[in-house]
Amino acid sequence: MPGKASAAHKGTTLTQDAASYDAWYESPRGRWIGTTEFALLAAALGAREGETLLDVGCGSGWFTRRFARQGLAVTGLDVRSDWLSFARAQPGPAGQWVAGDGRALPFADDTFDHVVSIAALCFISDERRAVAEIVRVTRRHFAIGWLNRTSLLYRAKGRHGGQGAYRGARWHDAREVKALFSGMAVRGISIRSAVFLPSAGPVARLAERILPRTLPLGALIVVCGEKRQ
Repeated sequence: MPGKASAAHKGTTLTQDAASYDAWYESPRGRWIGTTEFALLAAALGAREGETLLDVGCGSGWFTRRFARQGLAVTGLDVRSDWLSFARAQPGPAGQWVAGDGRALPFADDTFDHVVSIAALCFISDERRAVAEIVRVTRRHFAIGWLNRTSLLYRAKGRHGGQGAYRGARWHDAREVKALFSGMAVRGISIRSAVFLPSAGPVARLAERILPRTLPLGALIVVCGEKRQ
């Protein structure tokens, strides 16, 4: 899947449309997983009302819209014009929706206070180039999520080329994603994760409350840090 893939790992097909993708987040499991992942990203960024944020590989804009509801001036970027049209038509705070490739972002250096990307780089070639582009357009903080090869989800959905929406995705461990930032103008790099048990049942919810975010075993593994000026 080009651009944004579901960080929540719902196992849908690659031909899924934006409306179906977005609607999954209104299911009980989807709402819990999406909210859990958003909380991780929001805490990592520490963004304040009025600051600017770019979501690279925004897909249907589900996460982008939630950042907008926090009072941020958001821009969503994706390669798929039909998904951007869906995102643009959704109610809520206004945002900018831009067609573009994560490997060549159509923005000047230091354009955005914050940049996020949620399980999108796993599905494009040359992830390091995309990371470099994110760092380039970031003014302050970034948080980039990948599919985690040391998670239970990988054992269920990621092996042997992946199943459903995970087919063709690259899964990484914490060491590998941190290495993608080697030599770049960044500081304060840290690794966090979320959705340790993707079943979203009572035990999964309990695990999410008691396990530390620094434990790199969640389905979504996030590298967060700051641009070094």
